[in-house]
Amino acid sequence: MGPLMVDIAGLELTAEDADVLTHPLVGGLILFSRNYSETEQLRSLVESIRAITPSILIAVDQEGGRVQRFKDGFTRIPAMGQLLQLAKITGSNATELAFACGLVIGYELRQFDIDISFAPVLDLDNISDVIGDRAFSGSITEVCQMGSAFVDGFRAVGMKSTGKHFPGHGSVKADSHIAAAIDHRDLPAIEQADMQVFSQLIAANKIDALMPAHVIFPQVDQHPAGFSTFWLQRVLRDKLGFDGVIFSDDLSMQAATVTGDAVARTKAALSAGCDMALVCNDRAAVLEVLAKLPIDFKQSSRIQQLKPHIEIALAAVTAEYEQAKAQISQVLGAEQ
Repeated sequence: MGPLMVDIAGLELTAEDADVLTHPLVGGLILFSRNYSETEQLRSLVESIRAITPSILIAVDQEGGRVQRFKDGFTRIPAMGQLLQLAKITGSNATELAFACGLVIGYELRQFDIDISFAPVLDLDNISDVIGDRAFSGSITEVCQMGSAFVDGFRAVGMKSTGKHFPGHGSVKADSHIAAAIDHRDLPAIEQADMQVFSQLIAANKIDALMPAHVIFPQVDQHPAGFSTFWLQRVLRDKLGFDGVIFSDDLSMQAATVTGDAVARTKAALSAGCDMALVCNDRAAVLEVLAKLPIDFKQSSRIQQLKPHIEIALAAVTAEYEQAKAQISQVLGAEQ
Protein backbone atom coordinates (compact mmCIF):
# COMPACT_ATOMS: atom_id res chain seq x y z
CA MET A 1 0.00 0.00 0.00
CA GLY A 2 1.39 3.37 -1.02
CA PRO A 3 2.70 5.74 1.65
CA LEU A 4 0.70 8.84 0.68
CA MET A 5 -2.71 9.98 1.90
CA VAL A 6 -4.30 12.60 -0.34
CA ASP A 7 -7.60 14.47 -0.65
CA ILE A 8 -10.15 15.47 -3.26
CA ALA A 9 -11.82 18.81 -3.86
CA GLY A 10 -15.53 18.10 -4.16
CA LEU A 11 -18.57 15.91 -3.64
CA GLU A 12 -17.72 13.41 -6.38
CA LEU A 13 -14.64 12.10 -8.12
CA THR A 14 -13.16 13.87 -11.13
CA ALA A 15 -11.06 12.13 -13.77
CA GLU A 16 -7.95 13.66 -12.22
CA ASP A 17 -9.00 12.39 -8.77
CA ALA A 18 -9.29 8.88 -10.19
CA ASP A 19 -5.80 9.11 -11.67
CA VAL A 20 -4.38 10.32 -8.36
CA LEU A 21 -6.14 7.70 -6.24
CA THR A 22 -4.95 4.82 -8.43
CA HIS A 23 -1.32 5.98 -8.42
CA PRO A 24 0.89 3.31 -6.78
CA LEU A 25 2.22 5.82 -4.24
CA VAL A 26 -1.28 6.56 -2.91
CA GLY A 27 -2.62 4.35 -0.16
CA GLY A 28 -5.02 6.65 1.64
CA LEU A 29 -7.70 9.30 1.18
CA ILE A 30 -8.85 11.81 3.78
CA LEU A 31 -12.32 13.35 3.46
CA PHE A 32 -13.19 16.87 4.63
CA SER A 33 -16.42 18.85 5.15
CA ARG A 34 -16.27 19.97 1.53
CA ASN A 35 -16.66 16.34 0.48
CA TYR A 36 -19.98 15.94 2.31
CA SER A 37 -23.47 17.25 1.63
CA GLU A 38 -25.73 14.45 2.84
CA THR A 39 -25.63 10.74 3.58
CA GLU A 40 -26.57 9.34 0.18
CA GLN A 41 -23.97 11.55 -1.51
CA LEU A 42 -21.33 10.22 0.89
CA ARG A 43 -22.38 6.64 0.25
CA SER A 44 -22.16 7.21 -3.52
CA LEU A 45 -18.77 8.91 -3.20
CA VAL A 46 -17.27 6.09 -1.14
CA GLU A 47 -18.69 3.47 -3.51
CA SER A 48 -17.10 5.27 -6.47
CA ILE A 49 -13.76 5.36 -4.63
CA ARG A 50 -13.93 1.66 -3.76
CA ALA A 51 -14.83 0.83 -7.36
CA ILE A 52 -11.48 2.08 -8.62
CA THR A 53 -9.25 1.32 -5.60
CA PRO A 54 -10.92 -1.14 -3.22
CA SER A 55 -8.20 -1.37 -0.59
CA ILE A 56 -7.49 2.35 -0.12
CA LEU A 57 -7.64 3.54 3.51
CA ILE A 58 -10.42 6.13 3.81
CA ALA A 59 -10.08 8.49 6.77
CA VAL A 60 -11.77 11.55 8.24
CA ASP A 61 -11.33 13.86 11.23
CA GLN A 62 -14.52 13.04 13.12
CA GLU A 63 -13.63 14.06 16.69
CA GLY A 64 -16.76 15.89 17.80
CA GLY A 65 -17.24 19.55 18.66
CA ARG A 66 -15.69 21.93 16.13
CA VAL A 67 -13.88 19.08 14.37
CA GLN A 68 -16.73 17.00 13.00
CA ARG A 69 -16.57 16.87 9.21
CA PHE A 70 -19.88 15.08 8.70
CA LYS A 71 -22.79 16.71 10.54
CA ASP A 72 -26.23 16.60 8.89
CA GLY A 73 -27.40 13.01 9.05
CA PHE A 74 -24.82 12.12 11.69
CA THR A 75 -25.15 12.29 15.47
CA ARG A 76 -23.97 15.58 16.92
CA ILE A 77 -20.95 14.76 19.08
CA PRO A 78 -19.88 17.20 21.81
CA ALA A 79 -16.31 18.43 22.02
CA MET A 80 -14.33 16.04 24.20
CA GLY A 81 -13.44 18.95 26.46
CA GLN A 82 -17.14 19.36 27.29
CA LEU A 83 -17.63 15.83 28.62
CA LEU A 84 -16.58 16.50 32.21
CA GLN A 85 -18.90 19.50 32.45
CA LEU A 86 -21.78 17.68 30.74
CA ALA A 87 -21.34 14.76 33.11
CA LYS A 88 -21.40 17.12 36.10
CA ILE A 89 -24.57 18.88 34.88
CA THR A 90 -26.44 15.63 34.22
CA GLY A 91 -25.04 13.49 37.04
CA SER A 92 -23.59 11.06 34.52
CA ASN A 93 -20.11 9.58 34.12
CA ALA A 94 -17.60 11.34 31.84
CA THR A 95 -15.72 8.13 31.09
CA GLU A 96 -18.95 6.42 30.01
CA LEU A 97 -19.75 9.43 27.83
CA ALA A 98 -16.32 9.16 26.18
CA PHE A 99 -16.99 5.48 25.44
CA ALA A 100 -20.41 6.39 23.97
CA CYS A 101 -18.85 9.06 21.73
CA GLY A 102 -16.26 6.63 20.40
CA LEU A 103 -18.86 3.95 19.78
CA VAL A 104 -21.25 6.28 17.94
CA ILE A 105 -18.55 7.87 15.77
CA GLY A 106 -17.11 4.48 14.87
CA TYR A 107 -20.48 2.87 14.15
CA GLU A 108 -21.69 5.70 11.93
CA LEU A 109 -18.47 5.88 9.91
CA ARG A 110 -18.44 2.13 9.38
CA GLN A 111 -21.98 2.38 8.01
CA PHE A 112 -20.47 4.34 5.12
CA ASP A 113 -17.44 2.07 4.64
CA ILE A 114 -15.02 4.62 6.11
CA ASP A 115 -12.05 2.94 7.71
CA ILE A 116 -10.81 5.33 10.36
CA SER A 117 -11.33 8.61 12.17
CA PHE A 118 -8.21 10.47 13.26
CA ALA A 119 -9.20 10.43 16.92
CA PRO A 120 -8.90 10.69 19.87
CA VAL A 121 -6.98 13.87 20.65
CA LEU A 122 -4.68 12.95 23.55
CA ASP A 123 -3.16 16.38 24.07
CA LEU A 124 -3.51 18.17 27.39
CA ASP A 125 -5.71 21.26 27.41
CA ASN A 126 -3.15 23.82 28.51
CA ILE A 127 -2.45 26.94 26.43
CA SER A 128 -2.85 25.81 22.81
CA ASP A 129 -5.00 27.94 20.50
CA VAL A 130 -5.75 25.00 18.20
CA ILE A 131 -6.30 22.24 20.79
CA GLY A 132 -8.46 23.80 23.51
CA ASP A 133 -11.70 21.85 23.98
CA ARG A 134 -10.60 19.22 21.46
CA ALA A 135 -8.69 17.77 24.44
CA PHE A 136 -10.54 15.81 27.11
CA SER A 137 -8.92 17.74 29.97
CA GLY A 138 -5.75 19.36 31.26
CA SER A 139 -5.27 16.44 33.66
CA ILE A 140 -3.06 13.51 32.67
CA THR A 141 -5.22 11.11 34.65
CA GLU A 142 -8.49 12.33 33.15
CA VAL A 143 -7.16 12.31 29.58
CA CYS A 144 -5.86 8.77 30.06
CA GLN A 145 -9.17 7.56 31.48
CA MET A 146 -11.43 9.21 28.93
CA GLY A 147 -9.08 8.64 26.00
CA SER A 148 -8.92 4.95 26.88
CA ALA A 149 -12.71 4.75 27.10
CA PHE A 150 -13.11 6.51 23.75
CA VAL A 151 -10.78 3.94 22.15
CA ASP A 152 -12.82 1.15 23.75
CA GLY A 153 -15.89 2.65 22.09
CA PHE A 154 -14.17 2.49 18.73
CA ARG A 155 -13.07 -1.07 19.32
CA ALA A 156 -16.57 -2.14 20.33
CA VAL A 157 -17.62 -1.51 16.74
CA GLY A 158 -14.42 -2.76 15.11
CA MET A 159 -12.70 0.57 14.43
CA LYS A 160 -9.04 1.42 15.14
CA SER A 161 -7.84 4.57 16.91
CA THR A 162 -5.33 7.28 16.03
CA GLY A 163 -3.99 9.18 19.02
CA LYS A 164 -2.77 12.71 18.35
CA HIS A 165 -0.57 14.81 18.51
CA PHE A 166 2.53 13.03 19.87
CA PRO A 167 4.38 13.96 22.10
CA GLY A 168 1.82 16.68 22.88
CA HIS A 169 0.57 19.91 21.28
CA GLY A 170 -1.40 21.33 24.21
CA SER A 171 1.49 23.27 25.79
CA VAL A 172 2.25 25.34 22.66
CA LYS A 173 0.13 28.43 22.08
CA ALA A 174 0.72 28.77 18.32
CA ASP A 175 -1.63 27.02 15.89
CA SER A 176 0.64 24.83 13.75
CA HIS A 177 -1.84 25.09 10.84
CA ILE A 178 -0.86 28.73 10.36
CA ALA A 179 2.37 29.35 12.30
CA ALA A 180 5.55 27.72 13.52
CA ALA A 181 4.91 26.00 16.86
CA ILE A 182 7.86 25.87 19.27
CA ASP A 183 7.99 24.30 22.73
CA HIS A 184 11.11 25.21 24.70
CA ARG A 185 10.83 22.56 27.42
CA ASP A 186 13.47 19.87 27.81
CA LEU A 187 12.83 16.16 27.36
CA PRO A 188 12.28 15.27 31.06
CA ALA A 189 9.65 18.02 31.38
CA ILE A 190 7.79 16.75 28.31
CA GLU A 191 8.05 13.13 29.45
CA GLN A 192 6.58 13.97 32.85
CA ALA A 193 3.69 16.00 31.41
CA ASP A 194 2.14 15.78 27.93
CA MET A 195 3.92 12.60 26.88
CA GLN A 196 2.63 10.70 29.91
CA VAL A 197 -0.72 10.18 28.21
CA PHE A 198 0.86 8.62 25.15
CA SER A 199 3.30 6.46 27.10
CA GLN A 200 0.58 5.14 29.43
CA LEU A 201 -1.90 4.34 26.65
CA ILE A 202 0.78 2.72 24.50
CA ALA A 203 1.77 0.55 27.46
CA ALA A 204 -1.91 -0.39 27.88
CA ASN A 205 -2.14 -1.33 24.16
CA LYS A 206 -4.81 1.30 23.57
CA ILE A 207 -3.33 3.05 20.53
CA ASP A 208 -3.44 1.57 17.02
CA ALA A 209 -1.95 4.59 15.23
CA LEU A 210 -0.37 7.89 16.16
CA MET A 211 -0.09 11.29 14.54
CA PRO A 212 2.88 13.41 15.66
CA ALA A 213 2.66 17.15 16.22
CA HIS A 214 4.14 19.73 13.86
CA VAL A 215 5.87 21.16 16.93
CA ILE A 216 9.58 21.85 17.29
CA PHE A 217 11.12 21.04 20.67
CA PRO A 218 14.51 22.75 20.21
CA GLN A 219 15.87 21.50 23.56
CA VAL A 220 15.33 17.96 22.23
CA ASP A 221 15.71 18.06 18.43
CA GLN A 222 15.82 20.73 15.73
CA HIS A 223 13.10 19.11 13.60
CA PRO A 224 9.33 19.14 14.20
CA ALA A 225 8.32 15.87 15.89
CA GLY A 226 6.77 14.47 12.71
CA PHE A 227 10.07 14.89 10.84
CA SER A 228 12.30 13.76 13.69
CA THR A 229 14.09 10.42 13.77
CA PHE A 230 14.77 11.10 17.45
CA TRP A 231 11.08 11.44 18.35
CA LEU A 232 9.70 8.77 16.03
CA GLN A 233 12.44 6.15 16.24
CA ARG A 234 14.37 6.59 19.49
CA VAL A 235 11.45 7.70 21.64
CA LEU A 236 8.27 6.34 20.09
CA ARG A 237 9.49 3.06 18.59
CA ASP A 238 12.47 2.17 20.80
CA LYS A 239 11.72 3.67 24.21
CA LEU A 240 7.92 3.42 24.26
CA GLY A 241 7.76 0.24 22.18
CA PHE A 242 5.06 1.52 19.83
CA ASP A 243 4.62 -0.77 16.83
CA GLY A 244 1.47 0.72 15.31
CA VAL A 245 1.03 3.06 12.37
CA ILE A 246 2.53 6.56 12.38
CA PHE A 247 0.75 9.15 10.23
CA SER A 248 2.26 12.52 9.51
CA ASP A 249 0.00 15.46 10.19
CA ASP A 250 -0.99 17.41 7.07
CA LEU A 251 2.24 18.39 5.32
CA SER A 252 0.62 21.53 3.90
CA MET A 253 0.29 23.04 7.38
CA GLN A 254 2.41 26.15 7.95
CA ALA A 255 4.50 24.56 10.71
CA ALA A 256 5.60 21.84 8.28
CA THR A 257 7.03 24.25 5.72
CA VAL A 258 10.25 24.69 7.72
CA THR A 259 11.31 21.37 6.18
CA GLY A 260 11.20 22.56 2.55
CA ASP A 261 8.92 22.06 -0.42
CA ALA A 262 6.25 19.37 -0.68
CA VAL A 263 8.60 16.69 -1.97
CA ALA A 264 11.23 17.44 0.68
CA ARG A 265 8.60 17.40 3.43
CA THR A 266 7.17 14.09 2.25
CA LYS A 267 10.59 12.46 2.02
CA ALA A 268 11.57 13.85 5.42
CA ALA A 269 8.40 12.61 7.16
CA LEU A 270 8.61 9.12 5.66
CA SER A 271 12.37 8.84 6.19
CA ALA A 272 12.03 9.91 9.84
CA GLY A 273 9.62 7.06 10.51
CA CYS A 274 6.10 7.94 9.37
CA ASP A 275 4.30 5.04 7.66
CA MET A 276 1.99 7.36 5.75
CA ALA A 277 2.35 11.03 4.84
CA LEU A 278 -0.68 13.31 4.46
CA VAL A 279 -0.41 15.69 1.51
CA CYS A 280 -3.70 17.59 1.53
CA ASN A 281 -5.36 20.83 0.48
CA ASP A 282 -2.82 21.45 -2.26
CA ARG A 283 -3.38 19.41 -5.44
CA ALA A 284 -0.35 20.95 -7.16
CA ALA A 285 1.82 19.68 -4.31
CA VAL A 286 0.24 16.22 -4.57
CA LEU A 287 0.98 16.04 -8.30
CA GLU A 288 4.53 17.20 -7.72
CA VAL A 289 5.13 14.55 -5.05
CA LEU A 290 3.63 11.82 -7.26
CA ALA A 291 5.88 12.90 -10.13
CA LYS A 292 9.11 13.12 -8.13
CA LEU A 293 8.91 10.57 -5.32
CA PRO A 294 10.30 7.13 -6.29
CA ILE A 295 7.50 4.60 -6.80
CA ASP A 296 8.90 2.27 -4.13
CA PHE A 297 9.66 4.99 -1.57
CA LYS A 298 9.09 3.76 2.00
CA GLN A 299 6.21 1.34 1.44
CA SER A 300 4.80 0.27 4.83
CA SER A 301 3.16 -3.03 5.67
CA ARG A 302 1.51 -1.57 8.78
CA ILE A 303 -1.23 0.51 7.11
CA GLN A 304 -3.49 -2.43 6.32
CA GLN A 305 -3.73 -3.13 10.06
CA LEU A 306 -6.09 -0.16 10.36
CA LYS A 307 -8.89 -1.68 8.33
CA PRO A 308 -11.93 -2.24 10.59
CA HIS A 309 -12.53 -5.64 12.17
CA ILE A 310 -15.18 -6.84 9.76
CA GLU A 311 -15.92 -9.80 12.05
CA ILE A 312 -17.65 -7.25 14.30
CA ALA A 313 -20.85 -6.91 12.29
CA LEU A 314 -22.67 -3.62 12.78
CA ALA A 315 -25.98 -5.44 13.11
CA ALA A 316 -24.61 -7.15 16.21
CA VAL A 317 -23.90 -3.85 17.96
CA THR A 318 -26.91 -1.80 16.83
CA ALA A 319 -28.55 -1.95 20.27
CA GLU A 320 -25.37 -0.63 21.91
CA TYR A 321 -25.18 2.11 19.28
CA GLU A 322 -28.77 3.22 19.89
CA GLN A 323 -28.14 3.27 23.64
CA ALA A 324 -24.94 5.30 23.27
CA LYS A 325 -26.62 7.71 20.83
CA ALA A 326 -29.48 8.26 23.28
CA GLN A 327 -27.00 8.87 26.07
CA ILE A 328 -25.22 11.58 24.06
CA SER A 329 -28.48 13.21 23.01
CA GLN A 330 -29.70 13.23 26.59
CA VAL A 331 -26.66 15.08 27.98
CA LEU A 332 -26.63 17.54 25.08
CA GLY A 333 -30.34 18.20 25.66
CA ALA A 334 -29.72 18.93 29.32
CA GLU A 335 -27.06 21.48 28.34
CA GLN A 336 -29.54 23.60 26.37
